[in-house]
Amino acid sequence: MNSSVSYRPIEILLVEDSPSDANLTIREFNRAKIANNLHWVENGEDAMEYLRCQGEYTNAPRPDLILLDLNLPGMDGREVLAEVKADADLKRIPIVILTTSNDEEDVLRSYNLNANCYVTKPIDIHQFIHLVQLINEFWLAAVKLPGE
Repeated sequence: MNSSVSYRPIEILLVEDSPSDANLTIREFNRAKIANNLHWVENGEDAMEYLRCQGEYTNAPRPDLILLDLNLPGMDGREVLAEVKADADLKRIPIVILTTSNDEEDVLRSYNLNANCYVTKPIDIHQFIHLVQLINEFWLAAVKLPGE
C-alpha cells in the first residue's frame, strides 16, 4: 500500500502598497523551507479581483493565507477585510493584518471584522525580517490551514 502524500505549495496573497516592504516579505518567504507561492497585489481593488478570479486574475489560485496591509490607496485594507469576511466563499481564508498602524482602534476594528491575527510592522529592517520569519514559521509550519 502506497502511503505517500503529495504536498502542494501554500498559496499566499500579499496585499501591500509599499514595493520595498513587499519585496522584503517576498524574499523572506522565498527563503523559507516550506514550499509557497506568494502573489503580490498593491491595492484593495486588485485584491478583490484576485480573490474573485476577475480581470487579469481569472486563473489566480485561491490563497491559503492573506497578508493584508490596512493603509492602501483606494479601497483600504479595512474594507478588504470586511468584504472578504462577509463573503461565504472567502471568509475561511485566514487573514493576517501586517501594517504600520499600532492604533488601538485599528486593532479592535480588525478583530471585530474577524481578522485572524494583527501584527505591527517594525521600522527596523532586521526586526521586520525577523517578524516575516515568525509569520512564516507559525502560519506555514505550525497552523493547519483550511482547504477550499
